[in-house]
Amino acid sequence: MQTYEVEIKSLLGNPENAQKVRDALKQADPSCTILSRNKQRNHYFIGGELLNLAEVMREHLSVEAAARLDDLAAKATDFSVRTRDKDGQVLLVVKASLGADSSANGVARLEFEEWVQLTLEELDALVLSAGFMYQAKWSREREEYVAHGINITLDKNAGYGWLAEFEKVVDDAAKVTQARSDIEEFMKSIGVRELPQDRLERMFAFYNAHWSEYYGTDNIFTID
Repeated sequence: MQTYEVEIKSLLGNPENAQKVRDALKQADPSCTILSRNKQRNHYFIGGELLNLAEVMREHLSVEAAARLDDLAAKATDFSVRTRDKDGQVLLVVKASLGADSSANGVARLEFEEWVQLTLEELDALVLSAGFMYQAKWSREREEYVAHGINITLDKNAGYGWLAEFEKVVDDAAKVTQARSDIEEFMKSIGVRELPQDRLERMFAFYNAHWSEYYGTDNIFTID
């Protein structure tokens, strides 16, 4: 079964704004507490074919996960491939766009995430062997919360500064519109504004062109 990720981002920038969101989450849902803190490295890839990736990954995935990746590869037209090290645990991540949104940053996307028993370097090598090439490398520190059934992350991203992500994952494309509405209503209730997609795409493009200046650092840029 495929899953659909509905995610809206909000650019916070500085630590003070991140704290305002923490306070607002607690006020909106007194049961809301931090679930985890972790450090991540995320490597983005371009240029390959998902069918080739599905083939090289087959022996490293469960039968069920391999079938989901095969299905996604057969359906996807615009997709984003990335690898992730989350405090030493490694994932393969593939996101395919729904509608006009981009696969890298869109609000609603088909999502494949699977843990693998590999190092990040070993997984990267498999992705590269499938005909992909590096697009950029990203680093961040992440805090994870849940409030009113919505997953919230506060990320201190290299390049971007503090960023909030509000997410729901659903199992049916027919539920995507309602999930987006739920997120928008919740964001409005805590006084957080959506980062417009066009600005997000400009930020993404700038980072990709200059990622070596930011990866693994606290350096931040501003793109209007």
